Amino acid sequence: MEYSDSLKKNNEFQKVYRKGTSQANRYLVMYVLENHDRHMENRLGISVSKKVGNSVVRHRVTRLIRESYRLNERSFRQGLDIVVVARPNAKDKSYQEIESALMHLAGRMKIRREAELHVEESKKTEE
Repeated sequence: MEYSDSLKKNNEFQKVYRKGTSQANRYLVMYVLENHDRHMENRLGISVSKKVGNSVVRHRVTRLIRESYRLNERSFRQGLDIVVVARPNAKDKSYQEIESALMHLAGRMKIRREAELHVEESKKTEE
C-alpha cells in the first residue's frame, strides 16, 4: 500500500471505534477517524471475527478487503484512520462484491476523492 500503513495495536483500534464515525452495509462496517499525527497517509485496520468462519475463511476475507483497498487507495482522502470490520455475510463473497461494498461505504462516509480528482484532471486538460 503506497500511501498507507496498518493499524496494529488494540488501543489504536479502540480509539477509532470510540471517537470515529461509522457506516455499514450488508458485508462490511467501516469506522473512520481523522488522524492528526500523520496528515499525508491513511492507516487501515481490518477486523474479521470468528463468527465469519474458520482461519482460512477469515484470512481470505482479510486479503480481499486489503486488496480492494490497495487497488483503490488513490480514491481515498488522506490523513484518515480506517477500520473495516467484516460481517459474517462476507465469507462467501467474490472480490468484486467486497470491493463494491468497500467503495460504497467510502462514498457514504464521504472519504472518496473522486470529486477532487475530476477537478484536477479538468484543470490539466484546460492547460
